[in-house]
Amino acid sequence: MDWLLIGIIAVIVYALVAGCIKYANLWEEHVTFYGPILALKTDNVAFFDYFRRHTGFWRIYGTLGAVLVVVISIAMTVMLVLGVHNSMMNPPPPEGIFEPHNLFAIPGVNDFLPLTFAVLIGLFVTLVVHEFGHAILCRVENIRVQSMGLLIAVIPIGAFVEPDGEEVEAASRSERIRMYGAGITNNIIVGLVCFAAIVGLMGMAVPLSTPMIQGVYADSPADMAGLSQNSVIYAVNGMTVESVTDVSDILKTTAPGDALSVTTLKDSIFSDHTLILGEWPEGENDKPIGFMGIQYYSMESGKNVFNTLIKSPLGPIFLLVLPINTVLAGDSLNLGILAFDVPYMNMWDVPFSGFWGVIQILFWIFWFNLLVGTFNALPFIPLDGGYIMQEGVGRLFEKLGRSDLTSFFVSLVSALMISVILLLLIIPYMFG
Repeated sequence: MDWLLIGIIAVIVYALVAGCIKYANLWEEHVTFYGPILALKTDNVAFFDYFRRHTGFWRIYGTLGAVLVVVISIAMTVMLVLGVHNSMMNPPPPEGIFEPHNLFAIPGVNDFLPLTFAVLIGLFVTLVVHEFGHAILCRVENIRVQSMGLLIAVIPIGAFVEPDGEEVEAASRSERIRMYGAGITNNIIVGLVCFAAIVGLMGMAVPLSTPMIQGVYADSPADMAGLSQNSVIYAVNGMTVESVTDVSDILKTTAPGDALSVTTLKDSIFSDHTLILGEWPEGENDKPIGFMGIQYYSMESGKNVFNTLIKSPLGPIFLLVLPINTVLAGDSLNLGILAFDVPYMNMWDVPFSGFWGVIQILFWIFWFNLLVGTFNALPFIPLDGGYIMQEGVGRLFEKLGRSDLTSFFVSLVSALMISVILLLLIIPYMFG
């Protein structure tokens, strides 16, 4: 499928539709524009009043969330500063995650974000969850919500709620801190809930040892016989095989120089191959048996890696690198199935049809929520973490009788944080 052509067509259709709506002044009450970005909005937001019935709970939730945001903000700041230091000591090359198109979380443009239903659902849910957090705490703190909506530029790229600006200004610092932190708190909690759901569902999936070829050694007997990656070995010497062990048991009866008949299955097509077995590379096998030159997918190792990750308190953080590992490192963890449609999807015994579709939706909801939540906690404006910093610092300087320093301090920290992020992005191009 030519995604570039589809993208170009989508942009053209969007431009035509948006142009007609804008210049014909259609649906002015519900449609507005911010440059090329179309905003669909509604003032039917009375349902947020429901949350005022549990004001005590939501204020405790907001307070604990604000503390969580501060902890995340400090941790992320330390990690970014250490990242700059490490990059200066060992500059990475300007490729992979540092390529320009990979610096933006745009599905179909970023190499690690495929334009799939699961990714789009994950992005949409994340944006809504974040903005609903702000809206709920606005109403809990008696701040009126004027409207809410979606921002669209070909695809939904954002969500928003519009609180009453005057009432936000009139609110206390504590009320504003809870309101600013609620979006991040929602993201973190939803992300962790999805992570827990993935863990539970993966516990129901059983890895199979189907002999599917992950790689073929160059110039090996398998390579010269035409065996290809992602083929399944169906039969060896006329005997049907169902596992890597079955193939291995047959190989134990062979010697270098023997001919081996192998039938493979790929894309529903059977192919017959004749291999002249070679000798094992020195040090890899001390028995005089034949060598094919094949590396198999190992779902058991993938399951073991997953189980190791989830036992660590930093498991969710480690899982954030899964899309990058799958694309850049050739899925060395054998866990790409959590996020992508991969060739070895049938190498698992799963409890129900559509299992991996559910897993992928949960993964991308988890991934986007955790990433958006942690990034938004960074202490610089216009991120939520920056506004929380502004309120906290403002309260401190008020007690010291130096309110005039608040704006200077916040601007300084924001400038430093933006500089740190820019350094991380440009160091590969300057020194890599």
